[in-house]
Amino acid sequence: MSRVCDICGKGPSVGNVVVRKGSPKYKGGIGLHTTGITKRRFLPNLRSVRVTDGKGNTSRKCVCAQCLRAGKVTKA
Repeated sequence: MSRVCDICGKGPSVGNVVVRKGSPKYKGGIGLHTTGITKRRFLPNLRSVRVTDGKGNTSRKCVCAQCLRAGKVTKA
């Protein structure tokens, strides 16, 4: 199963995990220092739902939760 929404095409996006060490300045410390940055993936919230098209046919599609809440699909 690919991690892409069948309706809007939303897929994984990338970001960073930032590890910081130290005490913040507003708490009286010397400040936060970055000690490591690694890559991470943000995956879409996909749901497998049965969807009806305009002709009355049903099929199973992977739909993101945002499309379900917006009403872009009609459930079977």
